[in-house]
Amino acid sequence: MATNDFSELSRRSFLKKALTGTVATSLAGIGFPTIVPASVLGKNAPSNQINIGAIGTGRISRGHDMPGIWKHNQARIMAVCDLDQKRANEAKQLVNEYYSKKNKQPYDGVKVYFDHQELLQNKDIDAVVISTPDHQHAYIGIHAVEAGKDVYLQKPASLTIAEGRALSNAVHRTGRILQIGSQQRSSAQFRYAAELVRNGRIGQLKTVQVGLPGDPAGDEEPEMPIPKNLNYDAWLGSTPYVYYTEKRVHPQNDYSRPGWLRCEQFGAGMITGWGSHHVDCAHWAMDTEYTGPIEVWGKAEYPAKGLWDVHGIFRTEALYDNGMKMIVSNELPNGIRYEGTEGWIFVTRGDYAATASDPVAKKSGTKALEASNPKLLTSKIGPEEIHLYESSDHHGNWLESVKSRKPPIAPVEVGHRSCSTCLIHQIAMKLKRKVYWDPAKEKFKNDDEANSMLSRSQRYPYLVG
Repeated sequence: MATNDFSELSRRSFLKKALTGTVATSLAGIGFPTIVPASVLGKNAPSNQINIGAIGTGRISRGHDMPGIWKHNQARIMAVCDLDQKRANEAKQLVNEYYSKKNKQPYDGVKVYFDHQELLQNKDIDAVVISTPDHQHAYIGIHAVEAGKDVYLQKPASLTIAEGRALSNAVHRTGRILQIGSQQRSSAQFRYAAELVRNGRIGQLKTVQVGLPGDPAGDEEPEMPIPKNLNYDAWLGSTPYVYYTEKRVHPQNDYSRPGWLRCEQFGAGMITGWGSHHVDCAHWAMDTEYTGPIEVWGKAEYPAKGLWDVHGIFRTEALYDNGMKMIVSNELPNGIRYEGTEGWIFVTRGDYAATASDPVAKKSGTKALEASNPKLLTSKIGPEEIHLYESSDHHGNWLESVKSRKPPIAPVEVGHRSCSTCLIHQIAMKLKRKVYWDPAKEKFKNDDEANSMLSRSQRYPYLVG
């Protein structure tokens, strides 16, 4: 595993400076510039417009990431890229049509790519949004920052803990801005719940319950001819070669939820799919954003057959060195419940859904915040109390960070720590026993079997790190 470059920083000092906006200067020594380089805005960018390339143009890109960016006048999506040529060309059409309608005149300014490396060579592109399957996140993210691009990266940060460390190190080494797409941080109820907890409104925090959606098993799927429009070898990337079948990849005729989400070869299932969201926000409230648990125990049911093999029903429990306990299960209500010595607070997305095919359907009237005492939810956070980083627009916050060079609300190290925590839970599930974690060294204690799961073998030439 890559050396943990970040462990030498003072976590609490980092957090304090991040809250006051002075962290950009303090991080200059590890790669963050204190002034805006000319390449950030592009020499020909009108009105300091940020030129964006979209890498991965499937469901989450079309329904969430590109619309989250193109609505901002300070940004322009000028390029799209996908290993599926059909999807790439349809993304070009989608973006051109949006700008034509917005500007009320014909527009054809979007360039299409089928290889992210070629897109990254375009010096007119200032930043990229990466909306690919999970197993490509760290791989492309590292390439992007090394090419001098700022990055909006869909969660989870990585497929493995080793890849996540390599990604965070690359971002700090190159001084680029990287926002993890854990957009719940930019939802008011999640920030407010964390502030209430951090300021002692429920007394001393003891237990955090995290409820996640579940994933069903599937049938065996026959081998199919690889579509001519899909670069399947590159799509598999560093993972082992397996035969093509449509439900392993993504639909060819629509943009509904893709099958790769339920294949362990490409992700870990809901423990990282939604866990990266909820665990991240839980860490925010627990003041554990730059560390992780010290003990995790877990169990899970896995499909006995079929193409889809991610975990089904599961329950994990974690202990942190400050004595707090976290329970994660898909048998709990979807959201985060903070339990303290003087009450509890429950927070969830409410009516919000990122895409139309979210696994948890949008329900009208769902309460975003609940508490043991309703008066908790009208409590004011005083001027001398803890106020957390405030953002009301996750993509907009990233664009502002690209221009100001100040850290975004979901920086790479925070995203890596929440993702790695989820992966530790998954490892405990797979081993069906308790594991002991060292957050500083990012290794399991006296456990060769668990440490062998920090990384996976990689297929040449798609190597990460």
